[in-house]
Amino acid sequence: MSVHPLTPLSNPEIEAAVSVVKTQAGLDESAWFETITLDEPSKAELVAFSGGSPTPRRAYVCCYEPSSNRTLRGRVDLDGGTLLNWDHVPGAQARIVGDEFAMGDVLVKADPRFAEACALRGITDLDTVLVETWGAGHFGIPEEDGERLAFCHCWVINDAGDNRYGRPIANLHPIVDLRRRVVVRIEDYGVVDLPPDTAAIRPTENLRTDIKPLEIIQRDGPSFEVDGYAVKWQNWNIRVGYNYREGLVLHEIGYEDGGRVRPIMHRASMAEMVVPYGDPSPGNFRRNAFDTGEYGIGGALDSLKLGCDCLGHIHYFDVCSHDWHGVPQVIENAICMHEEDFGLLWKHTDVQTGKMRAVRSRRLVISAIATIGNYVYGFYWYFYQDGTIGVEIKATGIPFPSAIALNETSEYGTIIAPGIESHVHQHAFSFRFDMSVDGPNNSVAEVEFEAMPVGPSNPHGNGIRTVDRTLEREQDAAREMNMASARYWKVFNPNQTNAYGASTAYKLAPGANALPLLDPSAPVAKRGGFMFKHFWATAFAENELYPSGWFPNQDAGTDGLPVWIEQNRSIKNTDVVAWYTLNFHHLPRPEDWPVQPVVYANFHWMPEGFFDQNPSLDVPPNDQVNG
Repeated sequence: MSVHPLTPLSNPEIEAAVSVVKTQAGLDESAWFETITLDEPSKAELVAFSGGSPTPRRAYVCCYEPSSNRTLRGRVDLDGGTLLNWDHVPGAQARIVGDEFAMGDVLVKADPRFAEACALRGITDLDTVLVETWGAGHFGIPEEDGERLAFCHCWVINDAGDNRYGRPIANLHPIVDLRRRVVVRIEDYGVVDLPPDTAAIRPTENLRTDIKPLEIIQRDGPSFEVDGYAVKWQNWNIRVGYNYREGLVLHEIGYEDGGRVRPIMHRASMAEMVVPYGDPSPGNFRRNAFDTGEYGIGGALDSLKLGCDCLGHIHYFDVCSHDWHGVPQVIENAICMHEEDFGLLWKHTDVQTGKMRAVRSRRLVISAIATIGNYVYGFYWYFYQDGTIGVEIKATGIPFPSAIALNETSEYGTIIAPGIESHVHQHAFSFRFDMSVDGPNNSVAEVEFEAMPVGPSNPHGNGIRTVDRTLEREQDAAREMNMASARYWKVFNPNQTNAYGASTAYKLAPGANALPLLDPSAPVAKRGGFMFKHFWATAFAENELYPSGWFPNQDAGTDGLPVWIEQNRSIKNTDVVAWYTLNFHHLPRPEDWPVQPVVYANFHWMPEGFFDQNPSLDVPPNDQVNG
């Protein structure tokens, strides 16, 4: 039986792709691998596969060659063992990979200038120092153009040895040339005493003793069925996917209704995230991270542990990552799937007869967790029995700590511990949804509510009208939330109607959100222009996968959503991609130190006229399920 074309690459396939590139791409010995991941089949190929035609397995490969300062990429035919194409991407810098993070730490600690700067601060044991290699960004500095640089931040590990960010080193920022593998300079903006050690994360004494065991038992096993990476659960059909850049990806999401699977989304992912910080001082103005485009979520996924990250009857999916030599690395238990009780689904009591039916909600959870430096992000996808799709970010880890003199106040953040401040920042996530509501051709509408003026038709001032406006072109569909009108957006199929003559649709119901506080002229704002609109809709294009472009590392903002919509293509009755920006604003608290309790941010896709009635009427009462 052939491998499904959306199945993530296996270790042997990664090895095969590496062999082809090494023998056929003409790279020299200095080159290393940024990405080796599945080259996803086209929609036409998937249709052919469903009809029984074989679909080729391909790998997307991106390499960086330091000797020539070139980023190159192409596709490998894994069946034929040939390089299909291989191109230099002018001006592009490959992502910073984990091996470069480690290399930067070693290079800086070997530099006598760094040792001298540490000694001025009373730090003599460099083995206790963490040097973290962040992307340098693009700030219009002429001598940095075309170079491959990193701007570093430094900390001393706490005495307990469980928090590498426990004692921040203020004002000390090495600049590393990652291409030539040298420290360019040490930027030192003045000595500040190391903060006291207050950062133990894993105490062993005085732990609570009044927590009783809580066990989740499914004695007959779970309700889902798994075939490789294909999942069936409560009328849902979903294919779990993975790539090295985005991490968890979901494909071919559909709901079985009346004996047929009705498509909803072709592909769904968290396509980019950027974290801009709000301190404009010389040592901190560069602090921003495009965690997907500059570093990669997929290579940073945790191996999840039962009873800690996941609770209940779990199905895990392993995925295959790699290092910069192209050596495969299996991430065991990278993706977790389980069922959760989610309280009441629906209830009705007949007050005349006393008859009551209450149905409990159960949801399928598909999740992955990535550790990216100090922060930890959980990416959760929820599927509900009533056809709703939920998306949630759970942010934890350590809020970025900076040292401050004990007698100073924080102008751009909060004092979270003696001698430690943490600056205000935002987390901006861009989710990409390749829509297929009841078929491949969809349209987009914005829905708002307006109060009717008092008059003959509204004498009591209670009239509320719905304004439903079709967004016909891409520039019409770059939109912001509006609490005053309860604005939301929906993707509908103009060629399919429900029993009442309305187009079948799914609505995007936003949750808590914000707008960037960056000036639009700020360098990070230009690179992350997607942040400034909560909703975008574009006509599908094979190459438009990432809202800040394929190569945001040290880019000036030359690619991405704001650039694409200049084409102003039609989004009416065509193949539509919807994008949602989830911004959450974070002013750290003392309660976030030394490790932050989870902060939640979410939104939902809900059926709107997709079904003719409540699709969960057939869910049995809980006493019948557990009887």
